[in-house]
Amino acid sequence: MSMAETAEMEDGETLSLHQRILSDIREKILSGAWAPGHRIPFEHELTAQYDCSRMTVNKALSQLAKAGLIERRRRSGSFVRQPQSQAAVLELHDIRIEVEALGLPYRYERLERMKRRGNAEDRSLLGLSAGPVLWLEGLHFAGERPFALEQRLINLSAVGEASEEEFLDIAPGPWLIGRVPWSEAEHRIRAMAADETIADTLDIDPGAPCLVVERRTWSAEHPVTHVRFIYPAESHTLVARFTPSQG
Repeated sequence: MSMAETAEMEDGETLSLHQRILSDIREKILSGAWAPGHRIPFEHELTAQYDCSRMTVNKALSQLAKAGLIERRRRSGSFVRQPQSQAAVLELHDIRIEVEALGLPYRYERLERMKRRGNAEDRSLLGLSAGPVLWLEGLHFAGERPFALEQRLINLSAVGEASEEEFLDIAPGPWLIGRVPWSEAEHRIRAMAADETIADTLDIDPGAPCLVVERRTWSAEHPVTHVRFIYPAESHTLVARFTPSQG
């Protein structure tokens, strides 16, 4: 390595320029100075900025792409990658944990709350023959961006105290988990295109692909809740980990 391709660290140790480029770009991404979607300077721009070879810049960018921090697009350049959250398919997870795992501040905003006698669709979703329900719609944020839209029905015959809770300061998911022991859960996963209302709520384009996770839970034989989470597809991944059947 030539002397032009090295820089002196404060403690006197030598830091390779490829490591310096790597560190500088990583710091801008992790600090939020370069937001998701920000275009990284082109290779020839970084070559001039750091007075190094194209190969040195390419090595640093390749390492950042391998780490999942940037996305390299043919003929377009390199861009800060949208953070990808992961949720376990077979777990009742808290969205707050998903967001905080990305290093972003979490916030929940209630959009709608309505107590009503269950209609035909409510009864079908919950598996009820009759009874009152609580309808809730809320938005989970990751930083300033909408992260997931939540649409939930709660069976008030099983969880009567929910009728007195406003759900302004806490999302209904963790509230229910803390109060009602669940004995069974069912997940359904599908894709959908965002209609105009969902697109406006999630700040995405109409028709953009979304990932929909629907879940029902029971306590003993009693249906407790049906919830639908709608995520922008580009920013969410579902993960299932399992072992071979012993049967």
